[in-house]
Amino acid sequence: MRREVPLLFTVVFGLLMIVDFFVPHPFIADWAQRFRDWAIIIIAASFFLGVANLVKINLHKVSRREKEWPFAAALLGSLFVTLFLGLAFGIADKGGIRGVFNSIFLYMYTPMQATMFSLLAFYIASAAFRSFRVRSFEATLLAVTAVFVMIGRVPVGNAMSDALNLPDGLTFASVQAWIMDFPNLAAKRAILIGAALGAIATGLKIVLGIERNYLGEGGAGK
Repeated sequence: MRREVPLLFTVVFGLLMIVDFFVPHPFIADWAQRFRDWAIIIIAASFFLGVANLVKINLHKVSRREKEWPFAAALLGSLFVTLFLGLAFGIADKGGIRGVFNSIFLYMYTPMQATMFSLLAFYIASAAFRSFRVRSFEATLLAVTAVFVMIGRVPVGNAMSDALNLPDGLTFASVQAWIMDFPNLAAKRAILIGAALGAIATGLKIVLGIERNYLGEGGAGK
């Protein structure tokens, strides 16, 4: 029964969502919306379980002084302080004065996030240097395209276009925009279509009970 009941729920709810998409009947739409509301409640409960699991794992690291335990302590401290301030003072600004919770997000989290993205630029540059080694025509085309895209997206590209006295409408920025709007977008849409077909196939396999890995160990073969 531990496998049959989840399989039954998956089939019933999955088929109901599919029928709701193709059959605009009020009765079906009402039940489908009700199940979607239940799903939101379950997802909200899963967030609570996720936080509880995060606290449990990091408390274990701190108590046993495991490797990199100071980072776990910093995570727990940030979690509890932010949670307390949000519950005590709310998350909304009052009287035109920025709240404590929003101040933490704006003046601490956002700069740290920007710092992480800035550091990623060096890793991207290193990966690009290794990936764009010219060994074939395709690699050469990829390297040249990457150079035009990178130069066209930064202010130095406009300065180079002005210094080279390029014709009107032909700049590094315009070339970069053309690459992103046509060849790149065409390939991106092809990838998205392929990914969507794969997601549809996987969803149908789950709804029909063919794919059972979500049931846990041994679910796929029984």
